[in-house]
Amino acid sequence: MKTTLKTEITVKDICDGFVYNELEGKGLFGLSGTLTIQPEYQRNYIYADGKKDVAVIDSLLKGYPLGLIYFNKVSEGNLEVLDGQQRITSFGRFVTNKFAIKDDNDMEQYFSGLAKDKQNKILDSKLTIYECEGEESEIKEWFKTINIAGVPLNNQELLNAIYSGEFVTLAKEEFSNSQNSNIQKWGAYISGSVDRQSYLERALEWVSKSKENIDGYMSLHRFDNNITELKNYFNSVIDWTSTVFIDVEKEMCGLEWGRLYETYHKKAFNPKTLSEEVQKLYADSYVKNRKGIFEYVLGGLEDTKLLQVRVFDDATKKSTYKKQTKEAKEKGISNCPLCAVGNNTNKTKIWSQNEMDADHVTAWSKGGETIKSNCEMLCKTHNRAKGNK
Repeated sequence: MKTTLKTEITVKDICDGFVYNELEGKGLFGLSGTLTIQPEYQRNYIYADGKKDVAVIDSLLKGYPLGLIYFNKVSEGNLEVLDGQQRITSFGRFVTNKFAIKDDNDMEQYFSGLAKDKQNKILDSKLTIYECEGEESEIKEWFKTINIAGVPLNNQELLNAIYSGEFVTLAKEEFSNSQNSNIQKWGAYISGSVDRQSYLERALEWVSKSKENIDGYMSLHRFDNNITELKNYFNSVIDWTSTVFIDVEKEMCGLEWGRLYETYHKKAFNPKTLSEEVQKLYADSYVKNRKGIFEYVLGGLEDTKLLQVRVFDDATKKSTYKKQTKEAKEKGISNCPLCAVGNNTNKTKIWSQNEMDADHVTAWSKGGETIKSNCEMLCKTHNRAKGNK
């Protein structure tokens, strides 16, 4: 890869023809229209937080260098930002009055309201830029290694860069666009940031059936000119989830809805009945993991491990073990009730406490409470085999 150092390009030069589009996934342009600031493989703009963007302007006003910036020469007279998008977009947005900074009197000041000398200090700031030329594979590999202003690329951002093309562009317009009116609905089920590609990552994970398969799916569809399959599958998962569970609970956010859809969507459910079961479990003080409630009811109220039902405390286990062991020794049988009724070598075995687990005599799922009178100690083998029986 060939690189050429440029040290005479100023902020004013970059901002000539600067266009900022609020809709993520769209290109940002500058340098008299010859520079694409946000190529399709770049992450969304994430500095608009009133801190990072302001810090860029503060650095320019204090004369601090913004660090190396890299451009990729895509053709004669056409460049795109390889590294530096966040910094360039920050000062471009400020110069075009998209946000304000605070002056020494804590008053907000837009660029147009700054003193002329401060405006010139920003506009005349020279940037240190390397212009790179090379094959796509070289440029992409270099892009992957760059640590952009202390905010490393996450895995989905890297994949977007590696498999850039019309498919990624369309996918970002749909799933990485904070202006999409569906984001609020999707946010009930998906955790993470739209800007950092969390929604796109979930959509790809669901359609490819696994997070590990996203890479292969993007490679296969890189040159597709539509995202029909991706959108249809994503909407199928969301629509099924919102239909089956008529109440939206905060614990739904971030669950593996793609896996749950694949496992249960062919099974018939009564949404009203599921809602009643969910509310009943929400009101149960023994349930420690509310996130597990939804899979628990989908699975027919069988796998109580999903709920992390409150276990017996150490004092209860100790007293129960002591009582059972005393009675077992007097009768000459095992202190595990299930071993005692068997016909093997453990029929009379006295287990140590650390070889036993506490269990509900009447299973919690069948109404048994986590109280001393409903506690029994079983050898680990029998306890694990018993389940909810």
